[in-house]
Formats: sequence, C-alpha cells, structure tokens
Amino acid sequence: MATLRTASPWLARCRPRQGIISRPPLRTSYPLRNTRLFTSSIPQSSPDIFHAQAVDPKTNEILSKPPRQPQTLTEKIVQRYSVDLPSNKLVKSGDYVTLSPHHCMTHDNSWPVALKFLSIGASQISSPRQIVMTLDHDVQNKSESNMKKYQQIEEFAKKQGVDFYPAGRGIGHQIMVEEGYAWPGTLAVASDSHSNMYGGLGCLGTPVVRTDAASIWSTGRTWWQIPPTAKVTFTGVLPKGVTGKDVIVALCGLFNNDDVLNHAIEFTGSEETMRSLPVDDRLAIANMTTEWGALSGLFPIDSVLQAWLRYKATAAALLTSEESQSPTNGRFAHARLDELFANQLSADRGAKYAKFLHLDLSTLSPYVSGPNSVKVATPLVELEQQDIKINRAYLVSCTNSRASDLAAAAKVFKDAAKDAPDGKIPKIANGVNFYIAAASQPEQQIAEEAGDWQAMLDAGAQPLPAGCGPCIGLGTGLLEPGEVGISASNRNFKGRMGSTAAKAYLASPEVVAASALTGKISGPGWYEKPTGVNGVVRGEGDGVKEEERMISVEEALEKIIAQADAMVETAEEDGLAESSPDTSEKPDASAVVAIHPDFPPSVSGELVFCDADNINTDGIYPGKYTYQDNVTREKMAEVCMSNYDPEFHSKAQPGDILVSGFNFGCGSSREQAATAILARDIPMVVAGSFGNIFARNSINNALMGLEVPKLVRRLREVFGSSSSPPSTRPSPAAGNTTSASKISAQQEPSQNRESLDSPPPAPPSSTSSSSASNLPSLTRRTGWHFTWDVRRSEIQVREGPEGSGAAMWTEKVGELPPNVQEIIACGGLEGWVKKELAKGQ
Repeated sequence: MATLRTASPWLARCRPRQGIISRPPLRTSYPLRNTRLFTSSIPQSSPDIFHAQAVDPKTNEILSKPPRQPQTLTEKIVQRYSVDLPSNKLVKSGDYVTLSPHHCMTHDNSWPVALKFLSIGASQISSPRQIVMTLDHDVQNKSESNMKKYQQIEEFAKKQGVDFYPAGRGIGHQIMVEEGYAWPGTLAVASDSHSNMYGGLGCLGTPVVRTDAASIWSTGRTWWQIPPTAKVTFTGVLPKGVTGKDVIVALCGLFNNDDVLNHAIEFTGSEETMRSLPVDDRLAIANMTTEWGALSGLFPIDSVLQAWLRYKATAAALLTSEESQSPTNGRFAHARLDELFANQLSADRGAKYAKFLHLDLSTLSPYVSGPNSVKVATPLVELEQQDIKINRAYLVSCTNSRASDLAAAAKVFKDAAKDAPDGKIPKIANGVNFYIAAASQPEQQIAEEAGDWQAMLDAGAQPLPAGCGPCIGLGTGLLEPGEVGISASNRNFKGRMGSTAAKAYLASPEVVAASALTGKISGPGWYEKPTGVNGVVRGEGDGVKEEERMISVEEALEKIIAQADAMVETAEEDGLAESSPDTSEKPDASAVVAIHPDFPPSVSGELVFCDADNINTDGIYPGKYTYQDNVTREKMAEVCMSNYDPEFHSKAQPGDILVSGFNFGCGSSREQAATAILARDIPMVVAGSFGNIFARNSINNALMGLEVPKLVRRLREVFGSSSSPPSTRPSPAAGNTTSASKISAQQEPSQNRESLDSPPPAPPSSTSSSSASNLPSLTRRTGWHFTWDVRRSEIQVREGPEGSGAAMWTEKVGELPPNVQEIIACGGLEGWVKKELAKGQ
C-alpha cells in the first residue's frame, strides 16, 4: 500500500528513496527514495577557532574531527545488515535500507512463499544457510491436502538445502531461539508477526510478509524503513508472584493509545532491575510487543543474557555421540560467545529516541488482558472479585509454553496436592477443558523429566502437539459461542481463538492453571504486595526523579542541546504553519507528480465506512482460512471483513473505497488481509492510520491506500454525532473550524467494554427526525463520493450524491511517487520483481 499521510512533514517517511538497491542481473532492486522536508535547527554562526585549538595542536585535531552520529541499538544492528550503503553512511530512523538478514524463517506459509519464489522465475535459494523452515501452525490437521502441503514444503527444503523442522518439533519462533538462529546483535526476520520475540535475546527480530520472504529466498535481500525508536525504561524489581507476562499485559493496557505504534522498542534498566527479568520473561515481553503495536522489542546484551548463553553453550558441549556434532552445538559455542561479548553492541550515549516511557516493576501486580482485547488490562485482584466463570483454559503458544512456564502452571496443582487429604493432584473444575502444548519438543522433554507435564495430565489437562493450534484458531479446543476462555498466549482478538461470540482473556501460566482448577478467573495466591505500593507507577520519560538524577557534564550538555533543538524545531513548525496557506482550501496547483504510464491519474468511488479503530487482520480475514491454500477468490471476497461485520459482504459493492479508523490492519502478518479486500473488488482503503505490516502487505499486493485522518474525523462528526442531523452540519469547506481535538471519536460504553479492538457502537441520535443513517452501523454506505487526484496529490470529497447540492471539500495528501506507482501497476512486488528479473535475463 502506498501509505500516504496528509501532513507534509510525514512525507519523509512515506516517500521511498531512489537508488537504495543496485540492479545487477537476477537481483531484485526496490526503487525507493526518501526526502527530508524541514531542517531541525537553524544555521548558527560559530567562532573560527576555540582557545584550546590555538594553544594545543592535539586538541585542535580532536575538535576538528566531525562528530560521529550517535545510534540506537536498533540502528547499530540495522547498520550491520544493510547492504549497498554509501561510504561512511550511518543509518538512522526514517531511512529506507536494503537488508540482508542473518536468518529468515518461514513456517506453514513456506509453500505459498515457494510458489511466489518460483513464479518470479527463481529456481535456487540465494543463500540456503540464511533460510529456516518450520511446520508449526496447522499441525493437528491430518487432512490429505494439509499433509500434501507439508510434504511439498519438506521436499522443497531438502532440495534447496535449507534447515527444516517438521510438524510437532516446535513453534518456529521457539526453534529460532533454542537452536541459536536468533543470535544477539544480529537481525532475523520471519514471515510471522511474532518475530519480535527474538528481541528477548538481543536479536533484532521483525516480521516480513510472504512476498518479502520470496525476495529474500531469491536474492538474500528485502527492503525496510527504519522505524522511530521508543526507549522503555524499567525501574524497581518484579515482586514475588509477578511475571514477564504481567509486565507486557500491563504495558499493552496502560499505554493503550498507540503509544508505540510502528516503533522499534528498546528496553533498558539498572542491573538490579534487569536481573529480575530472566530470559524466558524477556521472550514473553518481546513476543507481545507485537500486540502493543511495535515492530520490534529489543532487550540489551547484559549479564542475564550472557549467563543464559553460557548455560546453553555448556549444555551443548556436554552432549555426546552424534549430537555433539550438530549445527546447534556449533551455534552455541563458548568461543563464539567470547567473540560476541568482546564486541557486543549497545546504544550510543546521545542516541536519538522518538519517545521515552517508563514502568516501575515493583508496583506491578498480576494482570489479565481482555476480554477480546490486549488494550484492556485489569489487575487480577479486581477480576477475582467478579466471579468470572470459564469454560476453557489454554497453556499454549510461543509466548508462554516453555519449560519454566509449564513448571509454574504445574506448581499450582502440586501445591494444591499438598493441601489435599490424599496428597493427590486435584482435578480441574467440572465443565472446564484445559489444553496444554509445549513450545517445542525439547521444552516438553524438560517438563516431563521434572514431572510437571504429568502433574497437569493428572489434573485432567488435554495434551496437544507442540505447535500453534488454538492460539491461531486451528485444531482442537476452539471457543464456542457464549464461552469464556483464558489463555497464556499472545492475542485475544474477537474470533481469533474460535467464535466471535466468545470471550477470551490472556494471563500468565500460573493464573491460567489456577483458573482451570477453580473454574473461574483466579490466581494461585503467590503475589506479595510490596509495602507502600498504591498503584502502578508509569508514564513518559525515564522515570528518574529530577532531584535523584545524577548526570555527567556531557549528559547535561546533550540535554541542553536536545532541548534547544526541540525549541527551534517547534518554532520552525509554528512559523511554517502561520505563513503557509490552508492547503485544504488552496492547493498548490504547481505541485504535480509524474504518472507512470500504467497507473491511473485518478481513483474515485463511493465511500463505505467501517467505523472502528484497531480493526485487526483477524477481523479483515478470519484466521481459519489463513493456511488454506485453495481458497478461491470468490470465497475470499465472501469472508472479507466477516469477523468485523458479517453483513459487510452484502453492503460493500465493487469499486467502493473502504474507509476505516486508526491503526487499520494491526495484528498478524497474513497477506490475505490485503488480497481479500482486492478480491471484493475494492481497489483502495483510506484510514486514519495503518498497521505497518498491513501497509507493507498492501504495497506488495497492489492495494492502494491513503492515510487521511481528517476524512475519518469528518465522517464520525456527521454519522456519529447526536448534535444535529447530517443535512444541517457545516462542512470543512463551509467554514467549519472545529478542531480535531474537539471532534470526539465514538467510545464503547464502559458497562459494555468487551473490546477496544471491536467496533464501538455509535451513540443514538437525540433528534427525533434523524434518518436511519444515524443508527449504529458497523458498515455504512455513506453516499459520499471520493476522488484521489494522484497527479496533484489531492483528494476531493463530495458529502452526498451528485446534484444534491452536497458540500464539497479538498485536502492535500502525500505524493505517490512513480516508483511506487510502478509496483502497484505491476500487480504488486511479485510482478515487479519478475519484471526486473526478466530485464536482467
């Protein structure tokens, strides 16, 4: 999707930079360019010479050297894995780069990726050691078609000489961690949205989509725009009974206003604080930074990680017989660790972060997410008082099914057995189904040897093979209509784990186990509240009180300079705002964009409005179809948006332009979220903002898109407000000066706050003569007409049928450069790469 923004300062992010990737034969090249529109500081005079330079030649030499641009840890890792950079180029946030990742993992989607790979004319994977293939999502499906697909993937992997892990071996992300592919200081990608998990090991993990994976297979490379980085500082230490899962559930719920949307996150804290977060907790936190909206979640390479790596290397060295020569043991080797620790990366002092957040871990208690949204997080103690009965409990997924998680859950039953008269493991509550699946076979083996696996089986748990299963809505144990489930997994979007009429909560393994035992949401009673804690301490900044802060002179100067730059930038923006004309009323006629010969100069259609924020990819394309490779275009069109609104299919018409709220397309990396909309013959989506992965999928699949927050607010003002009927409301062009901050978006009533990821109902109109169009509607045909003038980078909106005298207004939008037009005109990145490969041949 050409993800374009209406405010011109954002264009630096949405305009690819030309010439980043060279075009040798049989190598893909992405014509990307980037433009910086405004400076962040004004020119200032400086003395010809400092006194120290005059009196000390050595000082003169030092001071004459240009300062090195400080980099975040994210930028440093990207620097290592960027190719074809200009000499002395230091990458920074906003740059488009060509990446050659250390490893790329694909799972059940490997066969669709292989078909893309073959369709573009490639035959041999560029670097087999770079690729890892796992089978983990639909492992319970023993149908002939799925078994055939699995066989095709395995045969393809063997033919290409890539590392392959069969169904039942484990979840791909866990394999990447335990087999040493996700290595500290490297960059690894996967065609799955939870690639962020690798950040728990100090490995920059980020998702790519299937077309990107095909590009990496054929060329070893893909494109990426370096996101802004948010620095999250932890203080305090975790109290007893609080886990890493509680940390990330709390972060998602307490910072739930898209605070880190499309950011890279770097976690930091004092040595004492970070020691309270073992590696398994870090993996859980990094894993769910996806649900928090981030593109990565990176922990430092510190003493905790070093100890974990040394343990892994020692364990590998102790193995005997044939296993001692396995690649895994070569990856976890003390000599390799010596080199890593001697040259480990860390963020530079003075590195530029987009924002700073802090959380005091010592003030946390066990938290539960939901129902049906990660943006709703509630302290466990509050939910315990509500006596919420459950039907199903799940200890599954790559988030919390490692041996330590299984041990925590088993301890709930073992502790209960100590209090039982017969000393036996008690059974789970009547009417509750409890499902367990280890993250991998090795993790299950550890649990079995410790007696933890058997303890849960004795309690009545139903074992499932190591894999994704219920977490992705596949296989045994899915939620039925009206049921309530609690899971240790990572995503509880409505309908993801079964019926859209069910409720799903997320919690730590011990809370899931305790809930299964009691039959209602409850904890094991392990939490010990620290003295003096009266609420969670969190907010913006680094969490250090100014009176307690001790900084060096260098840090003080950096702070002063940063504050001065911010003041100058604000002044520049204010000056530009005051001196610039209102572009919505007086567009610059001279600003035109060249149009690619195969791209339409304008796009128009009627607006169909889906009024909700955070419509996720499960809402756009149900997960149960994601790994069915034989779904027809007609079926895709039929189920498009069905988890959001079952009536969407009957209301939307071919040629419509879909409009939705903010963060449209968040969630998983499934490409079908974009292709299903195209299958419904909807060529374009307009939103307040897009989830990054959806935007990437859309570009790669030729779905057009624009970010126009003003249009979303205007639609909500007209169709969601109860102040007056649409016919009497002023339009922006008619002099409506209502600010965006005063246009209140629809909010779900607090007494019905089931999910912030589901559509909030519109408030009823208080005007008795209001038309039926004012009634709440998940999908609304607006009758408005939308035209995008690509050449002039301008939209025109007519707020009613032609000839009705409806108000009309225009708005400038970001440019769609010819190189992106070309990708869309070719039917997406796959067609464009195929075209380029043909040129090379």
